[in-house]
Parts: sequence; structure tokens; C-alpha cells
Amino acid sequence: MAAPAARVLEHELLVYRRVWRGSVFSSFLSPVLFLAAMGLGLGSLVDANAAGGGGASGSAAALTGFSYLAFLAPGLLASNAMQTAAGESTFPVMAGIVWVKSFHGMIATPIRPADVVVGKLAYVALRLLLVSAAFFVVTVLFGAVTGPTAVLAVPAALLTGLAFAAPIAAFSATQKDANGFNALFRFGVIPLFLFSGTFFPVAQLPALLQPLAYVTPLWHGVDLCRSLALGTAEPAMTLVHLAYLGTMTAVGVAAALVTFRRRLVR
Repeated sequence: MAAPAARVLEHELLVYRRVWRGSVFSSFLSPVLFLAAMGLGLGSLVDANAAGGGGASGSAAALTGFSYLAFLAPGLLASNAMQTAAGESTFPVMAGIVWVKSFHGMIATPIRPADVVVGKLAYVALRLLLVSAAFFVVTVLFGAVTGPTAVLAVPAALLTGLAFAAPIAAFSATQKDANGFNALFRFGVIPLFLFSGTFFPVAQLPALLQPLAYVTPLWHGVDLCRSLALGTAEPAMTLVHLAYLGTMTAVGVAAALVTFRRRLVR
């Protein structure tokens, strides 16, 4: 990383050192509560239904050989990465450009808009790695890890988060107020969280909605994390997921380089 971008990263880390307590619930406790309530609470009913033969179709058939907790945990890992990325790429970017104007202060020095983009996304990547690693440790403690490849779900979640962080940061740099973020979370992040395979297989959705779910970046992230966590990854499909998420990240970075420059350089 170039020195100017490293200075941006250093600034973000210094800010986070002051405010990290405010992110504990959303980044760590909330997904753990979901895992406990859905994986252990609801999961016991799903597993009992499957064992009793009542799940010949739907989720029980899709979970053959695995508990619902093991199925749910990697989905929540990917979804938590998406939500963390969205949170770090919306209001903090708005603050740096509109409210606090810290990004404007940065480019008054030898730091360029491109350095701001790289430094900011590097910070988001570190946050994603921290959050994903912590959540993975929790899944181990819950007994949701089923194989040696499960640890690879952590970098997969990191890539999933970056596939959202970069495009959202590019979008945030075009906004003049927070109204656009309300629509982003209401019509983007929340529906993806609910209908991209986190809690149940996409095959259970109505036939008309299934193709839409399969082209969403979160489904690719969930399926990649889940296949690695459960040891069911197929090389061809893994490459498809990696290519999709990598392309989303690259396109988002390219767009952010443009939108940040347009917004910061007058």
C-alpha cells in the first residue's frame, strides 16, 4: 500500500479506536444472537422435523447430513459481512465528504482521492476480517464447524463484504444527504439478508424469484461460505463465486475512483 493510502488507513483506525464500543452490538452480538435464536432455537425444531421424516421437501431435504445450525452459521457469516460493509461504506463516507469533511482535509495534503479510496477500503477490509474471524470463533464454540475447510469461509466472507463495500462507497460519494441510504438498506440490504439463502435454500423461493436470488452478490457469498464451511465446495462453482465477487469488487473500486475524484476535486 502506498504511503498516502496508509495514512488514510491510519486515520480510520485511530477513529475506530475511539468509537469501537458503539459497533460491538451490530458487528458481534447481533449475529451471535441470530445464531443462538435461529440456529439453536428454531434449528432444534427443523432438525427434529427432518429426523421425523416431516421434511422430505424443503429445508430438511436440503440439509441432509447437516444440522440446521451448521447450515445457518456460514450464511450468517456472509450476511454479517454484507451488513458490516454497508454500514462502513455509507454514513462514514457521507461524513468524510459532507458532514465532517475529513476527506476534503486529506486531499489538501499530498493525499489524492485515489489514496482515500484505497485507504478507506483497506480499513473496511480489516474490519471485515476482524468481524468475520470473531464470528467464526463463535461458530466453533457453538459446535457449528463441520470440517477442516471451514476456516476458508473467513476470507470468503471478507471477499463478500468487499463486493458490497466498494460499489456502495462509490454510490455514497454521489450522495448529498442520507435519504439514498434509507432506500439502499430498505430495498437492498434487508431483502438480500432475508432472501439470498441465509436462512433457507433459495430453491424454496417461488420459481419467479429464484433467478433473481441466484444473481445477487450475497447469494454467491452465502453459497461460497457455506460450501467451504460444510466441505461440499465444487471447484467449478467455487471459481464462479470467486469470479463474480472479485468482479463486483473491481468494478466497485473503479467506480469509487471516479466518484470520489468528482466529489473531492473541484
